[in-house]
Amino acid sequence: MLNRDKIAPGAASGFAIDPHRLAGNSINGLNDVAGVMSILLIEDDLDAAALLQRGLREHHYDVVHVADGRAGLTKAMEQPWQLIIADRMLPSMDGLTIVEQLRARGHKMPILILSAMANVDDRVVGLKAGGDDYLTKPYAFPELLARVEALLRRGENAPSRISAHGVTVDLLSRNAEREGKSLLLTAREFDVLVYLMQHANQVVTRKMLLENVWDLHFDPQTNVIDVHMSRLRQALDRDFKVPLIHTVRGVGYIFGDAQE
Repeated sequence: MLNRDKIAPGAASGFAIDPHRLAGNSINGLNDVAGVMSILLIEDDLDAAALLQRGLREHHYDVVHVADGRAGLTKAMEQPWQLIIADRMLPSMDGLTIVEQLRARGHKMPILILSAMANVDDRVVGLKAGGDDYLTKPYAFPELLARVEALLRRGENAPSRISAHGVTVDLLSRNAEREGKSLLLTAREFDVLVYLMQHANQVVTRKMLLENVWDLHFDPQTNVIDVHMSRLRQALDRDFKVPLIHTVRGVGYIFGDAQE
């Protein structure tokens, strides 16, 4: 990828890591430490990623590295990460698209964007895309570590559950239940439910669903929404007297109790 978006090596990058201190810090060993924070690192510069992994593991963080953007997005949705660190310039999918996709699907974990694109406009674009912080390269490891710690403190106070009309979704574990009964949902059905709940008692148009759940900014001329909505209704309303998803003919849907 672009050389200008790579971390400077050695002393210029601010890294000061003693390999002898890290020799015993395997990722499996870290998983045995109570309360270890899990961090996903999406970075295609393998040398920079190795240094960053080793530095964070020295401070007892469990770090998983992915070098490809699209694979990084998939990995980001597999488990409840405490923090994601994403390079802006990545193969197959750039870091900003990863951030936008995660936010559109209701993922609230803190995200730190790394980039050599350092002017004000670039930083603003990154933050508006959904990044919680934006650190320019080359950076000093102590500064990155301080930002990681600050984001993790902030994330502890961020809501990880949404509740409305007797339905609760856990954004970290991606589990859903209605009045204590677990709902068996596919990943897409879960994303649709989260978006509807975030707009409870409001009309959600088909266009809104296409853009924010499917990331489609055109009408695919298929019944993809109808199919998923039908399955979601089956899972959500089948065992309950009061349906929660209502069709607004010709417009979209409303999530809520029509009797209220």
